Amino acid sequence: MKVRVHGRAKHFRTVSFDSRTNEVVLIEQRRLPHSFELTRTTTHKQTARAITNMTVRGAGAIGATAAYGLAQGVRAFSGKTESAFARQIERVYETLAAARPTAVDLVNAMNDVLVAMDEGKSIMQKQRLALKAAKKFADEDVAHCEAIGRHGAKLIKNGSSVLTHCNAGWLAFVDIGSATAPMYAAQAKGKSFHVFCDETRPRSQGAALTAWELDQQGVSHEVIADNAAGHLMQRGEIDLVIVGSDRTLGRTGEVANKIGTYTKAVLAARHKIPFYVAIPLSTIDWNLRNGMDIPIEQRNAIEVLSACGVDNQGRCREIRVANPASGARNPAFDVTPPELITGIITPAGIYKPRELWKFRRKLGGE
Repeated sequence: MKVRVHGRAKHFRTVSFDSRTNEVVLIEQRRLPHSFELTRTTTHKQTARAITNMTVRGAGAIGATAAYGLAQGVRAFSGKTESAFARQIERVYETLAAARPTAVDLVNAMNDVLVAMDEGKSIMQKQRLALKAAKKFADEDVAHCEAIGRHGAKLIKNGSSVLTHCNAGWLAFVDIGSATAPMYAAQAKGKSFHVFCDETRPRSQGAALTAWELDQQGVSHEVIADNAAGHLMQRGEIDLVIVGSDRTLGRTGEVANKIGTYTKAVLAARHKIPFYVAIPLSTIDWNLRNGMDIPIEQRNAIEVLSACGVDNQGRCREIRVANPASGARNPAFDVTPPELITGIITPAGIYKPRELWKFRRKLGGE
């Protein structure tokens, strides 16, 4: 996507790699929407921390970051023996895999890199293949999002209103996004529509990131409080819901996404509003058999008890909004059952949730 920087529009990817310095280059998402900055991680441990602390976040984006981080870690190896190199690969992989537990793109991306490295006959060859595979994952992420846009654009009618939750946009992927891809494709076709962005507490990714993206792209939108969606649905002001996913089970069609997604699916079903999930193929987990087995990340309570923003002087501030003596529980994701999902928009087309397993070969499953 293009970003207006100093009055000029320039194309950026959310995640990229500088092979000269062996650094992962990331858009610093914690600073948005108040300032646009790039940051560099110089080691795989720094790259893992950037995933954990949400410098970079979103399924495809952390997948690409992990893939580049794995390549970064193996390229940093300066030993001589294959056994020492194997131990380095294992250490780097485990460090990055532990960065965030719910999203499956992270592990799928690194597994792709490992498979590619197996073709190498020497340490140097494997190091080159690791970076090549990481770049391939990033490029495929963009291609998948473009295809999601082509398939999903037909769902957005002229004059309609779309609700989205959290940020499944360009910032959550390498480019374009999943839930936003149909919106951008519909805009390119000249369609006129309006987007409601759930604020998505506690980190407000909808208010801060999705709204910023749509503003950059010139898409009509408004931010709403998380609890306002039902009110708007009841009055017929929402025609369609499109969200993303951090892990979708290929066997069952269950979808893990940002906390509050399940709530919106229940509301949409109550008001007979189509509810779609947009995903690249790397988001599909073909192994887990039950959504209750998806590991749900529990984040720091301070995110619920406090709010971050910029004051009138442009200074970033964190302020306590909750009762000083109270604690909080902060699950980052929830799981939506397939019966609440109208369809899943993939790069290969739109499927019913329970059709994923039937068409697994077409969707990248074994």
